[in-house]
Amino acid sequence: MNSRFTMAAHIVAMLSKCACSDAGPLTSEAMARSIQTNPVVVRRLLGDLARAGLVETKRGARGGVTLAKSCEDITLRDIYEAVEEGGELFGRHPVGPAPDCDIGPCVAQYLEGVFGRAEAALKQSLERTTVAQMSSDLTALFQSLNPPTDKAS
Repeated sequence: MNSRFTMAAHIVAMLSKCACSDAGPLTSEAMARSIQTNPVVVRRLLGDLARAGLVETKRGARGGVTLAKSCEDITLRDIYEAVEEGGELFGRHPVGPAPDCDIGPCVAQYLEGVFGRAEAALKQSLERTTVAQMSSDLTALFQSLNPPTDKAS
């Protein structure tokens, strides 16, 4: 897995925050500044998220991106599958084991089972977390890192 899922989760978290505060749509440029990447990277991710039905984009002066579903109806697994479809969670041997190696094919077959179980566990974990839960957890984390100051002093 590369950083695409992390960036896509960041994008969806930003869109969730905007949806909760009625801030309106976000631009890919604003998202790119927050993620510290090029807007083209964000637009590619948005394309994947849009194809999965998770975000909607609107062009024009008042355009931007919004969530296409409620935060309760989107899971981290939805985001993962939108941007990592077909990608491998674990890298395989680039060319396979040597044909004359006795143990190589066994190791590859064994690891396929281990990798399959690990990927299934990851997807189950991601499926249990909605964007609404992630947003709530992020708000709590932000508040714990930035406690209110006593202005009466």
